[in-house]
Amino acid sequence: MSKAFTKEDDANENHLPLSRPVRPPGVANYLTGGGARQLREELTRLQEERSHLRGHAEDDESAHRLRRLEFRLRELAERLDSAQVVPTPAEPTGEVQFGARVAVRDGTGNELSYRIVGVDEADFDRGWISWQSPLARCLMGRRVGARVALETPAGERTLEILRISFEE
Repeated sequence: MSKAFTKEDDANENHLPLSRPVRPPGVANYLTGGGARQLREELTRLQEERSHLRGHAEDDESAHRLRRLEFRLRELAERLDSAQVVPTPAEPTGEVQFGARVAVRDGTGNELSYRIVGVDEADFDRGWISWQSPLARCLMGRRVGARVALETPAGERTLEILRISFEE
């Protein structure tokens, strides 16, 4: 039977971080300073791990992990090469920009907070959303007090911008 139709044993599977979503062609690879630093730190850590694994890649499990590691290293290098680091504004303009943390209130009175970051940094569990997301696009350029309409699968939601701040 072809290897394409078999599942590798989960017990032997090494779990490296999954790849980030691919940016659409022609879309800039913006990163915050912190996001670029995290990618560089991951690259350094994985390069060290690769050096260690190369000396111990005799068994199938180590060889498999090394191949996955090499793929992630190439991916990180490409992303860092194409990255455009957007500095935190020295003088905030009072409007939502890339890197901003935005506190909003939804129609039910719930207060939510989002940080607008690069595609490679997005982490919805932390409230970090890609600048390419519909929510970020709807917030960008708006000021405190603005009400924005966000189309969702469940219908339109109105959000009021309460606070805008920037962090490094």
